[in-house]
Amino acid sequence: MSNKFCKVPLWECSATLSAVAMGRVPAETVITDAKLVNVCTHEICEHIDVAIHSGRIALVGDARHCIGEGTKVISADGAFISPGMLDGHIHIESSMLSAGEYARAVIPHGTSGIFYDPHEICNVMGLEGVNLMVKDAERTPLKAMLTTPSCVPAVPGFEDSGSTITSADIASEMKRDEVVGLGEMMNFPGIINSVEETHRITGETLKAGKIVTGHFSIPDTGRALNAFIASGIRCCHESTRMEDALAKMRLGMYAMFREGSAWHDLQEVSRSIRERDIDTRFAVMISDDTHPYTLCNDGHMDHIVRRAVSFGVDPITAIQMVTINCAQCFQLDHEIGSITPGKCADIVFSRDLNDFRPFRVMIDGDVVAENGEMTVSFAPYSYPESAMHTMHVGETITPETFRVPTEKQGSATVRAIEIIPARVGDYERHVTIPVKNGLLESDTEQDVLKTFVFERHHNTGKHGVGFVKGFNIKRGAMASTVAHDAHNLLVIGTNDEDMALAANTLIERGGGMVAVRDGQILGCVELPLAGLMNPMTAEEMSEKVGALSRAWEEIGCDIVSPFMTMALIPLACLPELRLTDRGLVDCTKFCFSPLEV
Repeated sequence: MSNKFCKVPLWECSATLSAVAMGRVPAETVITDAKLVNVCTHEICEHIDVAIHSGRIALVGDARHCIGEGTKVISADGAFISPGMLDGHIHIESSMLSAGEYARAVIPHGTSGIFYDPHEICNVMGLEGVNLMVKDAERTPLKAMLTTPSCVPAVPGFEDSGSTITSADIASEMKRDEVVGLGEMMNFPGIINSVEETHRITGETLKAGKIVTGHFSIPDTGRALNAFIASGIRCCHESTRMEDALAKMRLGMYAMFREGSAWHDLQEVSRSIRERDIDTRFAVMISDDTHPYTLCNDGHMDHIVRRAVSFGVDPITAIQMVTINCAQCFQLDHEIGSITPGKCADIVFSRDLNDFRPFRVMIDGDVVAENGEMTVSFAPYSYPESAMHTMHVGETITPETFRVPTEKQGSATVRAIEIIPARVGDYERHVTIPVKNGLLESDTEQDVLKTFVFERHHNTGKHGVGFVKGFNIKRGAMASTVAHDAHNLLVIGTNDEDMALAANTLIERGGGMVAVRDGQILGCVELPLAGLMNPMTAEEMSEKVGALSRAWEEIGCDIVSPFMTMALIPLACLPELRLTDRGLVDCTKFCFSPLEV
């Protein structure tokens, strides 16, 4: 697969690179006296120079003969240099930032490339939304490598999204230079049961010679996992147990160890390499979802490397997992992922591998960040009005909307979704709750809250009803249009009045996340861009998200990143029980379940 993201393609500059290496042509830039983190051989090489020309590496070793009158010399002064880091699976939209502001936030942390799946905006706006993300990202130095959304909606027949992606769409998208593969194939039932259209989607990707990325979230490491991998799916980020990751690597699948703002799987899944003497070439670390507070206060892939080291992963191994392993997964290791001749000059400077904190970042041979700040600027980008007005809820929402009638008297037993803090899974629980005046009500004593999902794309007036457990809310309500993956309007609360206020606040503001109590808005993050993002900077959004987090605490919630955990309640490809605008979905049998038991 050719790389369309470097400054100059290799075939154009190969003769020049050879001339620079031989000393016939001076390098444009030479880095001197560095400790090279050699990800090819898992070693540190001392007193290394790197000669750069045309955005690529010409020589690694002694580069004194490559320095000419116009050569820019950068002394590393004995600091470590390692390849620019790659995030092998990320949804930019989950940062709540536009693509450009996301790039501005992650580059100073040493991220030179991302493999992004914009299926969030695609579920709202279709391929038009994807194209807007591409245009926003391409003006930045970040190598934004697109994996075209594969599952829109995530699981057909169980929810209503704003768009639909077909195999014909995929065939067309695979011809684009920006596309390096297919976004996560979430419809694993369709894959393992040989559904024709699902296999056409992966087939069009394979036909184009590009990478199919996966999402296999069930614990079957036998016939189902084999069936999934046999279809051509190369990697998966949904391992939550050590044995999941180990089974995938043993079958030649790249196991992507996730450590996001809310999903903390790394400590458990990294046991697969920490507790066994195995080759780690199939281990990759990714973020999946990272909100702006994490990006501003902790970092991006550098934060994940530090976390891995704190859990006992060897520092060089950790760096391999965010560089060469990821590049090999996407069959781009001939272009990126290592500091070796011919590769893109994406280089990160740091002083301590055990506390990995980049202080200088180069992309394509240019210094783009120093000491945590961007050193280059790029042109502004404005999204069209159509992307800023995507709330189309087909019913007037009042407190009466949230009444849940029942024929039972006194009490009733209902199915409830119990969340698991810092995990993507949940549990189906059967809970007996009070019936008042013929209506099912929230029961804060048992931490069971009414939950509604409203279709918000086509004015259909549909909504699904359920109950959720685990947020510890005593009074108030929360609402969000970040509700994976269809991103309909999700509302949870203790009382109908606050639920109506939360819902209508987001309808009026074009989407976002809000927490209310006793008729007062305690915190709100406006996300007018597709109901998912805001064009503000990461710092500005971090302040808003911080204020929302404090509002959640005020109403009783004590879990990490509650709004991100809340956003998974409608995701009908994750076990065990989910709620969409069409109703409760049993995600172990893939059928609808009645509310009452």
